[in-house]
Amino acid sequence: MEVYLPIAQVFINPIEILLLSAIVGILSGLFGVGGGFLMTPFLIFLGVPPAYAVANEANNILATSVSGSTTHYLKNTLDYKMGFMIVIGGTIGTTLGILTFTYFKDLGKIDTVISLAYMYILAIIGTLMLVESLGEIDRTKRNIIIKKKLHVHYWIHGLPLRMRFPKSKLYESIFTPILIGLLVGFIAAIMGIGGAFILVPAMIYIIKMPTKLVPGTSLFVTIFVSVIVTFLHSFNYGSIDLLLVLMLVIGSIIGVQVGQKLGERIDSSGLKALLAILLLIVGIAIAYDTFFTEKVLEEIIKIENKDLNFFSLFILEFSKDMPFFYGLFSIMFAIFLGVCAAFIRRFFSNLRKKIMLKS
Repeated sequence: MEVYLPIAQVFINPIEILLLSAIVGILSGLFGVGGGFLMTPFLIFLGVPPAYAVANEANNILATSVSGSTTHYLKNTLDYKMGFMIVIGGTIGTTLGILTFTYFKDLGKIDTVISLAYMYILAIIGTLMLVESLGEIDRTKRNIIIKKKLHVHYWIHGLPLRMRFPKSKLYESIFTPILIGLLVGFIAAIMGIGGAFILVPAMIYIIKMPTKLVPGTSLFVTIFVSVIVTFLHSFNYGSIDLLLVLMLVIGSIIGVQVGQKLGERIDSSGLKALLAILLLIVGIAIAYDTFFTEKVLEEIIKIENKDLNFFSLFILEFSKDMPFFYGLFSIMFAIFLGVCAAFIRRFFSNLRKKIMLKS
């Protein structure tokens, strides 16, 4: 069974999309990293053009970030002041990223740029994760405990204009979170990823935020960055396909819940090495597809409007006739799905606790 995407103009198998997004969601929940750097390449491998894969995964990340951030809001594990500082940098970085995206798109090289970006990022992240996980496994076997310095200072800590962040109990230069946000926003705009793999380590090791505040604040920042990326991609290029987003969000949210539950019960050191190997394999596959596969000129499949179902026709006409409002609708659609998922999760969690207390 295949479904036609009216915006991307390709046929996809919804079962494959749901399964892959669920698997990536499980990995995200299990290791606490965003799944955009895996899901976007998977979409490309399934035939979705890279420019469309980036935009729709950014919208998917918005929904899952809203879901996770709502949960942390209810638990009061967010540092809003720090988050807004990072968002300022993220806004600047996203704008620069979109301008770069537009430049290479006008040159007709954006697909190659996206592929190269993923190839290098996955190779770097996969290698670092593999070295770290193998080191953890070796230290665990030999029962070695490494003492780390409590305070490590970098050049970024010497920047001026310091500000107090009461929630995190920090006295930090405002330029530190702004520069980190700028890098995250730039990468998110070009690659369609949330940037958690950069943001989370930076918040822990550079900004030195309390660990319990990091996940919620990271998701809070990702919401704003993803909103900007989603809107600009939708308004400038008309590349958001709500049909694809719906499938991605359903699979991702379910997968994240399963991954988080698994993470509470199993040791992830060995699994982290497997994830690192998977990232390296995907990076190699992208490199092979970019440099060694013979490119065959594919004819874009166009279907007459009369042959589209009501939902597909609505998406197509809405995006063409009112691109500004379609971008806003895409954002609200993702936020609605994310909030609903968070409250459904909370309902079942409370229900499970009541059943356990009664039993």
